[in-house]
Amino acid sequence: MTDERSEDPTVVRFWGTRGTLPVAATARQIKRKIANALFTARDYSFASYFEASRFIDDQLTFAAGATYGGATSCVEIDCGDDAFFICDMGSGLLELGVDASSRCVDGHRKKYNFFLSHMHWDHIMGFPSFLPANDPDAEIVIHACHPDAETALRRQQEDISYPVSFAYWAANIRFVTLVPYQEVEVDGLRVTAMTQDHPYGSFGYRFTDGAGRSVVYSTDSEHKIGEMDREAAFIGFFEGADLVICDTMYSLAETSSTKEDWGHSSNVVAIDLCHQARAKRLALFHHDPFHDDEDIERMHEDSIRYEELTRDGPPLEVLCAYDGLEVPL
Repeated sequence: MTDERSEDPTVVRFWGTRGTLPVAATARQIKRKIANALFTARDYSFASYFEASRFIDDQLTFAAGATYGGATSCVEIDCGDDAFFICDMGSGLLELGVDASSRCVDGHRKKYNFFLSHMHWDHIMGFPSFLPANDPDAEIVIHACHPDAETALRRQQEDISYPVSFAYWAANIRFVTLVPYQEVEVDGLRVTAMTQDHPYGSFGYRFTDGAGRSVVYSTDSEHKIGEMDREAAFIGFFEGADLVICDTMYSLAETSSTKEDWGHSSNVVAIDLCHQARAKRLALFHHDPFHDDEDIERMHEDSIRYEELTRDGPPLEVLCAYDGLEVPL
Protein backbone atom coordinates (compact mmCIF):
# COMPACT_ATOMS: atom_id res chain seq x y z
CA MET A 1 0.00 0.00 0.00
CA THR A 2 1.42 3.38 -0.96
CA ASP A 3 2.00 6.18 1.54
CA GLU A 4 -0.60 8.29 -0.27
CA ARG A 5 -3.25 5.61 0.07
CA SER A 6 -2.44 5.01 3.74
CA GLU A 7 -3.38 8.63 4.43
CA ASP A 8 -6.92 8.05 3.14
CA PRO A 9 -9.58 6.84 5.56
CA THR A 10 -10.59 3.20 5.48
CA VAL A 11 -14.37 2.86 5.47
CA VAL A 12 -16.31 -0.28 6.38
CA ARG A 13 -19.69 -0.56 4.62
CA PHE A 14 -22.37 -3.01 5.66
CA TRP A 15 -24.44 -4.25 2.71
CA GLY A 16 -26.06 -7.20 4.48
CA THR A 17 -26.28 -7.88 8.22
CA ARG A 18 -28.79 -10.75 8.68
CA GLY A 19 -28.10 -14.40 9.20
CA THR A 20 -29.65 -17.61 7.85
CA LEU A 21 -31.88 -16.09 5.14
CA PRO A 22 -33.00 -12.68 3.86
CA VAL A 23 -36.09 -11.09 5.36
CA ALA A 24 -38.25 -8.21 4.16
CA ALA A 25 -40.38 -5.81 6.17
CA THR A 26 -44.06 -6.72 5.91
CA ALA A 27 -46.87 -4.30 5.10
CA ARG A 28 -48.02 -4.54 8.72
CA GLN A 29 -44.57 -3.60 10.03
CA ILE A 30 -44.29 -0.61 7.68
CA LYS A 31 -47.79 0.53 8.62
CA ARG A 32 -46.85 0.34 12.30
CA LYS A 33 -43.78 2.51 11.72
CA ILE A 34 -45.79 5.12 9.78
CA ALA A 35 -48.58 5.20 12.36
CA ASN A 36 -46.07 5.59 15.18
CA ALA A 37 -44.29 8.43 13.36
CA LEU A 38 -47.54 10.26 12.59
CA PHE A 39 -48.73 9.95 16.18
CA THR A 40 -45.40 11.18 17.56
CA ALA A 41 -45.49 14.13 15.12
CA ARG A 42 -49.08 15.13 15.93
CA ASP A 43 -48.03 18.48 17.49
CA TYR A 44 -45.47 19.32 14.80
CA SER A 45 -45.70 20.88 11.36
CA PHE A 46 -43.04 20.64 8.67
CA ALA A 47 -42.33 23.16 5.94
CA SER A 48 -40.05 20.86 3.98
CA TYR A 49 -38.88 17.30 3.52
CA PHE A 50 -35.67 18.20 5.32
CA GLU A 51 -37.55 19.36 8.45
CA ALA A 52 -39.51 16.10 8.46
CA SER A 53 -36.31 14.12 7.98
CA ARG A 54 -34.65 15.93 10.87
CA PHE A 55 -37.66 15.15 13.05
CA ILE A 56 -37.22 11.45 12.29
CA ASP A 57 -33.54 11.62 13.24
CA ASP A 58 -34.10 13.66 16.41
CA GLN A 59 -37.42 12.39 17.77
CA LEU A 60 -37.79 8.76 16.72
CA THR A 61 -35.75 5.77 17.75
CA PHE A 62 -33.81 4.03 15.02
CA ALA A 63 -36.26 1.11 14.98
CA ALA A 64 -39.23 3.48 14.68
CA GLY A 65 -37.78 5.68 11.94
CA ALA A 66 -35.62 3.26 9.97
CA THR A 67 -34.75 -0.43 9.69
CA TYR A 68 -31.79 -2.68 10.32
CA GLY A 69 -32.50 -4.28 6.96
CA GLY A 70 -32.94 -7.81 5.78
CA ALA A 71 -30.05 -8.74 3.46
CA THR A 72 -27.66 -11.50 4.49
CA SER A 73 -23.97 -11.12 5.27
CA CYS A 74 -21.93 -8.87 3.01
CA VAL A 75 -19.38 -6.30 4.23
CA GLU A 76 -17.05 -4.08 2.22
CA ILE A 77 -13.72 -2.71 3.41
CA ASP A 78 -13.01 0.36 1.27
CA CYS A 79 -9.36 1.39 1.24
CA GLY A 80 -9.46 3.52 -1.90
CA ASP A 81 -9.50 2.89 -5.63
CA ASP A 82 -6.90 0.11 -5.91
CA ALA A 83 -9.29 -2.82 -5.43
CA PHE A 84 -12.51 -3.88 -3.73
CA PHE A 85 -12.39 -5.98 -0.55
CA ILE A 86 -15.59 -7.87 0.26
CA CYS A 87 -16.36 -10.23 3.13
CA ASP A 88 -18.94 -12.86 2.16
CA MET A 89 -21.45 -12.98 -0.67
CA GLY A 90 -24.82 -12.82 1.08
CA SER A 91 -27.85 -11.26 -0.59
CA GLY A 92 -26.45 -7.81 0.26
CA LEU A 93 -23.98 -8.38 -2.58
CA LEU A 94 -26.67 -7.41 -5.11
CA GLU A 95 -26.71 -3.77 -3.91
CA LEU A 96 -22.94 -3.71 -3.51
CA GLY A 97 -22.54 -4.86 -7.12
CA VAL A 98 -24.76 -2.06 -8.41
CA ASP A 99 -22.88 0.52 -6.33
CA ALA A 100 -19.46 -0.85 -7.28
CA SER A 101 -20.32 -0.76 -10.98
CA SER A 102 -21.17 2.94 -10.70
CA ARG A 103 -17.89 3.62 -8.88
CA CYS A 104 -15.97 1.87 -11.64
CA VAL A 105 -17.49 4.29 -14.16
CA ASP A 106 -15.71 6.99 -12.14
CA GLY A 107 -12.37 5.22 -12.41
CA HIS A 108 -12.26 2.62 -9.62
CA ARG A 109 -10.19 -0.44 -10.53
CA LYS A 110 -12.34 -3.43 -11.48
CA LYS A 111 -10.72 -5.93 -9.17
CA TYR A 112 -12.88 -7.62 -6.54
CA ASN A 113 -11.23 -9.52 -3.68
CA PHE A 114 -13.70 -11.73 -1.81
CA PHE A 115 -13.00 -13.38 1.54
CA LEU A 116 -15.46 -16.14 2.44
CA SER A 117 -16.13 -17.16 6.02
CA HIS A 118 -17.75 -20.43 4.92
CA MET A 119 -19.95 -21.96 2.26
CA HIS A 120 -23.40 -21.89 3.86
CA TRP A 121 -26.08 -20.61 1.54
CA ASP A 122 -26.74 -17.30 3.27
CA HIS A 123 -23.08 -16.35 2.76
CA ILE A 124 -22.80 -17.17 -0.96
CA MET A 125 -26.34 -16.69 -2.31
CA GLY A 126 -25.71 -13.17 -3.60
CA PHE A 127 -23.05 -14.07 -6.16
CA PRO A 128 -25.48 -15.01 -8.99
CA SER A 129 -26.82 -11.42 -8.78
CA PHE A 130 -23.39 -9.72 -8.70
CA LEU A 131 -23.34 -7.47 -11.77
CA PRO A 132 -19.53 -7.29 -12.17
CA ALA A 133 -19.42 -11.08 -12.62
CA ASN A 134 -20.66 -10.54 -16.16
CA ASP A 135 -18.16 -7.78 -16.97
CA PRO A 136 -15.33 -9.12 -19.20
CA ASP A 137 -13.02 -6.40 -17.85
CA ALA A 138 -13.55 -7.41 -14.21
CA GLU A 139 -11.15 -9.54 -12.20
CA ILE A 140 -12.70 -11.49 -9.32
CA VAL A 141 -10.47 -13.29 -6.82
CA ILE A 142 -12.29 -15.48 -4.30
CA HIS A 143 -10.21 -16.19 -1.20
CA ALA A 144 -11.34 -18.95 1.15
CA CYS A 145 -9.87 -21.43 3.59
CA HIS A 146 -12.29 -24.09 2.35
CA PRO A 147 -10.65 -25.94 -0.56
CA ASP A 148 -14.11 -26.73 -1.96
CA ALA A 149 -15.22 -23.08 -2.31
CA GLU A 150 -15.34 -23.29 -6.10
CA THR A 151 -17.41 -26.48 -5.90
CA ALA A 152 -19.92 -24.76 -3.62
CA LEU A 153 -20.32 -21.70 -5.85
CA ARG A 154 -20.68 -23.77 -9.01
CA ARG A 155 -23.14 -26.13 -7.31
CA GLN A 156 -25.56 -23.32 -6.37
CA GLN A 157 -25.82 -22.43 -10.06
CA GLU A 158 -26.52 -25.93 -11.35
CA ASP A 159 -29.74 -26.35 -13.33
CA ILE A 160 -31.66 -27.79 -10.38
CA SER A 161 -31.03 -24.63 -8.32
CA TYR A 162 -30.50 -21.69 -10.71
CA PRO A 163 -31.23 -20.95 -14.37
CA VAL A 164 -27.78 -19.50 -15.23
CA SER A 165 -24.63 -21.62 -15.01
CA PHE A 166 -21.52 -20.39 -13.19
CA ALA A 167 -19.65 -20.91 -16.48
CA TYR A 168 -21.76 -18.12 -18.04
CA TRP A 169 -19.89 -15.33 -16.25
CA ALA A 170 -17.65 -13.19 -18.45
CA ALA A 171 -15.37 -11.89 -15.68
CA ASN A 172 -11.96 -13.38 -15.02
CA ILE A 173 -12.71 -15.46 -11.90
CA ARG A 174 -10.12 -17.37 -9.92
CA PHE A 175 -9.97 -19.03 -6.51
CA VAL A 176 -7.23 -18.79 -3.88
CA THR A 177 -7.11 -21.19 -0.93
CA LEU A 178 -5.77 -19.51 2.20
CA VAL A 179 -4.00 -21.17 5.12
CA PRO A 180 -5.30 -20.21 8.58
CA TYR A 181 -2.94 -18.10 10.70
CA GLN A 182 -0.66 -17.45 7.70
CA GLU A 183 -0.62 -13.74 6.88
CA VAL A 184 -0.82 -12.74 3.22
CA GLU A 185 -0.79 -9.37 1.49
CA VAL A 186 -3.58 -8.69 -0.98
CA ASP A 187 -3.49 -5.43 -2.92
CA GLY A 188 -1.99 -3.55 0.01
CA LEU A 189 -4.00 -5.11 2.84
CA ARG A 190 -2.44 -7.61 5.24
CA VAL A 191 -4.90 -10.46 5.80
CA THR A 192 -4.88 -13.31 8.32
CA ALA A 193 -7.54 -16.00 8.72
CA MET A 194 -8.36 -18.04 11.82
CA THR A 195 -10.50 -21.11 12.47
CA GLN A 196 -13.89 -20.78 14.19
CA ASP A 197 -16.42 -23.16 15.72
CA HIS A 198 -19.30 -23.62 13.26
CA PRO A 199 -20.89 -26.59 11.47
CA TYR A 200 -18.66 -27.56 8.51
CA GLY A 201 -16.10 -25.01 9.70
CA SER A 202 -15.90 -21.23 9.52
CA PHE A 203 -13.06 -18.73 9.33
CA GLY A 204 -12.63 -15.20 10.64
CA TYR A 205 -10.39 -12.59 9.02
CA ARG A 206 -8.24 -9.75 10.30
CA PHE A 207 -7.44 -6.98 7.80
CA THR A 208 -4.74 -4.37 8.45
CA ASP A 209 -4.15 -1.42 6.15
CA GLY A 210 -0.95 0.53 5.51
CA ALA A 211 -1.71 2.97 8.32
CA GLY A 212 -2.05 0.14 10.85
CA ARG A 213 -5.85 0.31 11.08
CA SER A 214 -7.40 -3.10 11.58
CA VAL A 215 -10.81 -4.68 11.00
CA VAL A 216 -11.81 -8.13 12.25
CA TYR A 217 -14.63 -9.97 10.50
CA SER A 218 -15.75 -12.83 12.73
CA THR A 219 -19.17 -14.17 11.92
CA ASP A 220 -20.72 -17.63 12.29
CA SER A 221 -18.54 -18.47 15.26
CA GLU A 222 -19.77 -20.09 18.47
CA HIS A 223 -18.27 -18.96 21.76
CA LYS A 224 -19.44 -20.94 24.78
CA ILE A 225 -19.57 -19.09 28.08
CA GLY A 226 -18.36 -22.14 29.97
CA GLU A 227 -15.30 -22.64 27.76
CA MET A 228 -13.76 -19.19 27.71
CA ASP A 229 -10.24 -20.54 28.33
CA ARG A 230 -10.10 -21.68 24.73
CA GLU A 231 -11.01 -18.19 23.60
CA ALA A 232 -7.46 -16.90 24.17
CA ALA A 233 -6.85 -17.26 20.45
CA PHE A 234 -9.77 -14.94 19.71
CA ILE A 235 -8.60 -12.39 22.24
CA GLY A 236 -5.25 -12.31 20.48
CA PHE A 237 -6.92 -12.12 17.09
CA PHE A 238 -9.14 -9.20 18.19
CA GLU A 239 -6.28 -7.45 20.00
CA GLY A 240 -6.46 -3.66 19.63
CA ALA A 241 -8.70 -3.84 16.55
CA ASP A 242 -10.28 -0.60 15.42
CA LEU A 243 -13.47 -2.51 14.59
CA VAL A 244 -14.59 -6.06 15.39
CA ILE A 245 -17.58 -7.34 13.41
CA CYS A 246 -18.88 -10.19 15.52
CA ASP A 247 -21.63 -12.81 15.33
CA THR A 248 -24.24 -11.90 17.96
CA MET A 249 -27.20 -13.79 16.53
CA TYR A 250 -28.63 -15.23 19.75
CA SER A 251 -29.04 -14.30 23.39
CA LEU A 252 -26.71 -15.81 25.95
CA ALA A 253 -29.54 -18.02 27.21
CA GLU A 254 -30.20 -19.39 23.72
CA THR A 255 -26.53 -20.17 23.05
CA SER A 256 -26.32 -22.23 26.23
CA SER A 257 -29.64 -24.07 25.88
CA THR A 258 -31.98 -24.44 22.91
CA LYS A 259 -29.48 -23.31 20.25
CA GLU A 260 -26.25 -24.69 21.63
CA ASP A 261 -23.99 -26.13 18.89
CA TRP A 262 -25.83 -24.17 16.20
CA GLY A 263 -22.61 -22.28 15.48
CA HIS A 264 -23.50 -18.76 16.66
CA SER A 265 -22.84 -16.59 19.67
CA SER A 266 -24.20 -13.76 21.78
CA ASN A 267 -23.71 -10.05 22.38
CA VAL A 268 -22.54 -10.73 25.94
CA VAL A 269 -19.66 -12.98 24.91
CA ALA A 270 -18.69 -10.62 22.06
CA ILE A 271 -18.40 -7.73 24.52
CA ASP A 272 -16.37 -9.85 26.97
CA LEU A 273 -13.93 -10.85 24.22
CA CYS A 274 -13.56 -7.29 22.93
CA HIS A 275 -13.02 -5.95 26.44
CA GLN A 276 -10.22 -8.43 27.03
CA ALA A 277 -8.73 -7.66 23.61
CA ARG A 278 -8.94 -3.88 24.18
CA ALA A 279 -10.71 -3.49 20.85
CA LYS A 280 -12.01 0.00 20.11
CA ARG A 281 -15.37 -0.75 18.49
CA LEU A 282 -17.70 -3.71 18.21
CA ALA A 283 -20.39 -4.12 15.55
CA LEU A 284 -23.19 -6.51 16.49
CA PHE A 285 -23.82 -8.60 13.37
CA HIS A 286 -25.61 -11.56 11.77
CA HIS A 287 -29.01 -10.66 13.21
CA ASP A 288 -31.58 -13.40 13.74
CA PRO A 289 -34.18 -13.37 10.91
CA PHE A 290 -36.90 -13.97 13.53
CA HIS A 291 -36.05 -10.65 15.23
CA ASP A 292 -37.79 -7.49 14.07
CA ASP A 293 -36.31 -3.99 14.32
CA GLU A 294 -37.58 -3.49 17.87
CA ASP A 295 -36.02 -6.77 19.02
CA ILE A 296 -32.65 -5.82 17.54
CA GLU A 297 -32.82 -2.33 19.03
CA ARG A 298 -33.52 -3.76 22.51
CA MET A 299 -30.56 -6.09 22.14
CA HIS A 300 -28.37 -3.13 21.18
CA GLU A 301 -29.53 -1.11 24.18
CA ASP A 302 -28.92 -4.08 26.49
CA SER A 303 -25.45 -4.48 24.99
CA ILE A 304 -24.53 -0.86 25.66
CA ARG A 305 -25.63 -1.23 29.29
CA TYR A 306 -23.71 -4.49 29.69
CA GLU A 307 -20.56 -2.90 28.25
CA GLU A 308 -20.78 -0.03 30.73
CA LEU A 309 -21.36 -2.37 33.70
CA THR A 310 -18.47 -4.71 32.85
CA ARG A 311 -15.95 -2.17 31.59
CA ASP A 312 -12.56 -2.36 33.34
CA GLY A 313 -10.51 -0.28 30.93
CA PRO A 314 -11.01 2.02 27.95
CA PRO A 315 -14.62 2.19 26.72
CA LEU A 316 -15.73 -0.12 23.94
CA GLU A 317 -18.07 1.55 21.47
CA VAL A 318 -20.89 -0.88 20.68
CA LEU A 319 -22.50 -0.38 17.29
CA CYS A 320 -25.41 -2.33 15.86
CA ALA A 321 -24.82 -3.12 12.20
CA TYR A 322 -27.56 -2.36 9.72
CA ASP A 323 -27.78 -2.48 5.94
CA GLY A 324 -26.28 0.81 4.78
CA LEU A 325 -24.14 1.56 7.85
CA GLU A 326 -20.75 3.12 7.08
CA VAL A 327 -17.97 3.15 9.69
CA PRO A 328 -14.86 5.23 8.95
CA LEU A 329 -11.71 4.12 10.74
